[in-house]
Amino acid sequence: MNQWKIYGILTAVMIVWGFNLSAVKYMLSFVDPVTLTAFRIFLAGLSVMAILTRFKLLRWPAKKEWKFIFLGSLLNVVGHHYFLSNGLAVTTGSNAGLILGTGPMLTAVLVSLIMRNYPSKLQWFGVVVGFAGVAATVMVGSGASTGLNIGDVYVFLSILAQVLSYIVIANAARTLDPRLLTGYMFIIGSVVLFVISLLQEPGEIAAFADAPTSFWVAFFFSAMLGTAVGHMLYNYSIGQAGPTKAAIFMNLNTLFSLVGASVILNEKITSGHIYGLVLIVIGVLFGSGAAEDLMKKRKKRLFS
Repeated sequence: MNQWKIYGILTAVMIVWGFNLSAVKYMLSFVDPVTLTAFRIFLAGLSVMAILTRFKLLRWPAKKEWKFIFLGSLLNVVGHHYFLSNGLAVTTGSNAGLILGTGPMLTAVLVSLIMRNYPSKLQWFGVVVGFAGVAATVMVGSGASTGLNIGDVYVFLSILAQVLSYIVIANAARTLDPRLLTGYMFIIGSVVLFVISLLQEPGEIAAFADAPTSFWVAFFFSAMLGTAVGHMLYNYSIGQAGPTKAAIFMNLNTLFSLVGASVILNEKITSGHIYGLVLIVIGVLFGSGAAEDLMKKRKKRLFS
């Protein structure tokens, strides 16, 4: 697929994900996090499978492909969504959005380390600045999130699990369509989350019966568009552009998460959030290697 079409898809996904974060935060006021996540991801998995069946892309994975599916399920679904939903329950949507903005930086560094292509000094500079941005966000936040809390830690663990899953997805994409991988990961991951919910939140299923219409609008938007279509397209883009390039677009997720938190949740965006966003953007540019590439190209043009 054309490179610019991939970039267009990634931008659209970031817009949806930015508002999806606020939708999940809203739903957590009615249903506890793990129970909500288990059912939301299960519906997302069914939606992905239905889409794949419609386009005749559904097939049974080969034996060697199941290891990627199970590992991806544990990281991308169970780990990421478990920590994200629990984190959103006790921190603000704006804080969560900014912390998720460290994704590009973490992706670039982890991909480099795992592939034994160690980050440069400028990339390490980006890592330090990016984490300073996270610190500015969580230490000068507003309301319930003032100061570092366990919710911020959970959100950071969720993005770390997701970044690790991108490496799995990139390797699986050599033989397995990432969209098909997404469907299997969602179904398996949702079952694991459901078992966890029975242990951690017994009887919480009954809470769905008392949820208002607005909850169900948010639920179907989040499950079918934000999670099913969003992750299917993003994982497909990872297979096309690679984990590092695809992750750079997660910075847009940070921007739209702040917009969503302000519009949907009526959260106040403070100067601390703006400072954090600026530092995270700088961290992304240097940590992902984008700034270094631009410097090299400029230097090459000057001396050519």
